[in-house]
Amino acid sequence: MTTSDPSLILQEAIRARLIASEELLALVPPDNIRDATGRPEIMPAVYVGEGSTNFGRWNATSQQTLHVWFQEPGLEKCKQAVSAIVAALRMDAQVDGVLHLDGWDCHDLTVTLTRFMRDPHGSFSHGVISAAGIMKVA
Repeated sequence: MTTSDPSLILQEAIRARLIASEELLALVPPDNIRDATGRPEIMPAVYVGEGSTNFGRWNATSQQTLHVWFQEPGLEKCKQAVSAIVAALRMDAQVDGVLHLDGWDCHDLTVTLTRFMRDPHGSFSHGVISAAGIMKVA
């Protein structure tokens, strides 16, 4: 029996996939891809950490919310970073195989929603990504 919530395990797997993405690292330094809250002091940044899990009888669906921040007058860099994140998180167990994690296996990982906003109090762009993984105890 595992003791970790699958949303934490999925969060760790997501961060690992993001810091392995050359496309994303061309836009955001790896130290700025982390679990944190609020608007970042140092930009650009990707914040990972908000999560939830819906438990089923044999599996669980874990959701993660990622926040992408840039200091820019528009949304161009933010949208480029979100596109890189979507590509990094694309995973299909039938094609790529199951993602074996610490006590859990991820059978599907997909981005379910992206949103882009301008910060009304400054020259910041903010992207929000919702992702979900189908998790089973290993």
